Amino acid sequence: MLRSISLLLFLITSIIACQSPSQSKENVKVEANVEGAKSLVQQQEPLDSTQLNYVMGKFTPGQDENFIMIPDSISDKSGMYMHKQAFAAFISMYRAAKAEGITLQIRSATRNFDYQKGIWERKWTGETILSSGEDASEAFADEKERALNILKYSSMPGTSRHHWGTDIDLNNFNNSWFEAGEGLKLFNWLEAHASEYGYCRPYTAKDASRPEGYNEEKWHWSYMPLSSKLTEVAEQYLRDEMIRGFHGSSVASDIGVVRKYVLGINNSCRH
Repeated sequence: MLRSISLLLFLITSIIACQSPSQSKENVKVEANVEGAKSLVQQQEPLDSTQLNYVMGKFTPGQDENFIMIPDSISDKSGMYMHKQAFAAFISMYRAAKAEGITLQIRSATRNFDYQKGIWERKWTGETILSSGEDASEAFADEKERALNILKYSSMPGTSRHHWGTDIDLNNFNNSWFEAGEGLKLFNWLEAHASEYGYCRPYTAKDASRPEGYNEEKWHWSYMPLSSKLTEVAEQYLRDEMIRGFHGSSVASDIGVVRKYVLGINNSCRH
């Protein structure tokens, strides 16, 4: 199974510029080969279950050779992983920001299906209170309504971009922190420079171009040279009825979780 997962990542990364990003900004500007990604998807019909399991987070990052453990010096806790290519790009971005007096700290990175299930079910049962201050198990008796309120900021297991090793949460989990002082300085730097290292913010404020999906997350950044390819795989192969195995999964199809949430991203993060 791990060989098949590694093969999927190899095929995806092989259609990108084959070099890992270096400290030079010019070397880390990676052009996403969208046509190559489409060809990859076409050649893989039907996608085998092991490959789809990777997209849905059903694997162990620490046992996959494409993943690397994040050093404690740039994170707020031990034991987190990233895809090696996304990590190399982040290190280049981290050093550039540091040179300008800005310290980027990874708060969350790869979360596989089981990890995401724990987050989701703690919110579902009320063990974890929602950011709105509500106990979802008491405030929302209707399962669809409860799921929609959790989905404001948390993904259903099997649908999270954090499954892929390409997405990270930086510094703080409150949008307000990024609106003044140190947080605003950091956010403005990322908005101006993150794309130079392949990073994009998928959950911008909702508007006509992104009317559905998660609420805005100023802390969430995605390594687009890999994640855009995985988004295409999800768009072609992932279906609502595959989202199963946790409390509240029965409403995934009713909500349309793949179209509205997996694909409900900032359009500039697609290619």
